[in-house]
Amino acid sequence: MTHTLRDLNATVEQLWPTRFAEDWDRPGLTSGDLDDQVTRIHLAVDAVAQTVGEALNIGADALIVHHPLLLRGVTSISTEHYKGSLLTRLVRGGCALIAAHTNADIVPGGTSDVIARRLGLQDVTPLVAGERPGTGLGRVGRLPVPTTLGRLTLSLAEFLPATATGIRVSGGYDTPVTRVALCGGAGDSLLGHESVLRADVYITSDLRHHPASESREQALVSSGPALIDVSHWASEWLWLDEAAGELRSALPGVDVTVSELRTDPWDFVVTQ
Repeated sequence: MTHTLRDLNATVEQLWPTRFAEDWDRPGLTSGDLDDQVTRIHLAVDAVAQTVGEALNIGADALIVHHPLLLRGVTSISTEHYKGSLLTRLVRGGCALIAAHTNADIVPGGTSDVIARRLGLQDVTPLVAGERPGTGLGRVGRLPVPTTLGRLTLSLAEFLPATATGIRVSGGYDTPVTRVALCGGAGDSLLGHESVLRADVYITSDLRHHPASESREQALVSSGPALIDVSHWASEWLWLDEAAGELRSALPGVDVTVSELRTDPWDFVVTQ
């Protein structure tokens, strides 16, 4: 059975409808001819030189990424600029580019849902409910067996891909943990959410100094969660396998591969 980019784009829209993405987001088809045949799809978190090169080297007809390459407006796609260079390489190589971002975060099997499953959370609900039942940003649930903050962090380290920055934690190693709130990707905007405040720990990425400090100081006055800050790339890379499985089921005969390249931007750290 043959499939076209039109079929793939329709499948992506069915799995992760762009109309439910955040208003600021720009997911969907970025480049490609809808009538082109698709026999191989490659998935990655980011469209960068390495992943574009990888997709072209394996003969992929489409590269599906989590982060939109054209999230912010550009006025030129000249090859003097890296976005123009990447798009030129993809077009010349006959490889389409599609992004599934916040529209893929909110669904069952999305970025946050995958982490919740890996942790074995029970009674899981979205932190911020979406327009459709069962969808929404982030997840909150309880561990089947209470643990400590340190042991929970070690569990995360077992299934998250390794990065130079590792996992940062704010809270005592032996702090009891039962209720877990989490958000794949950057989630400090949810630090004040009532479900986060009621959790024993909040797991997310890209926590900035002031929001994190204010959250922990407030916890000393009243209550609030311990914090676990993981790599943004690592927290979303887990979703790729789930997405690949869904695409294989929807498009029989299409070869779907997942990039193992680390596109986390940090290469090394110096501890003091």
